[in-house]
Amino acid sequence: MGPTRFKDIALDANDHQALADWWCAALGYVRREPPEGETRPAQWPVPIHDPTGHGPQIWINPVPEPKTVKNRMHLDVWGDSEKLLAMGATLLRARGEGRDWDVLADPEGNELCVFTPPPEQVIHLARR
Repeated sequence: MGPTRFKDIALDANDHQALADWWCAALGYVRREPPEGETRPAQWPVPIHDPTGHGPQIWINPVPEPKTVKNRMHLDVWGDSEKLLAMGATLLRARGEGRDWDVLADPEGNELCVFTPPPEQVIHLARR
């Protein structure tokens, strides 16, 4: 094993509460609630996770500055670009020219690549 292990994904956002809601709707995720008896102030990062336990936890972190340049890292997802666009994503580059995925941006400008799901993924996505 190498000197590190994967833990979480972190996304920056000006309106981290709204972006957490957007990603929950897009991925079928839910907010991770704090331990019983504890509260999480609204200005703190918001952890979201896959309730089935299959996907990685994502932290939506509040930052004061807007996104200004291309992400150095992005998410690749199986999904439906049209549905994400209807939810408020922006199309940056349509599939074509040897690329079989769309490049979208979430409402805060974070890039994601959307791939057409293979048949086994279509069934899984329909169950959500």
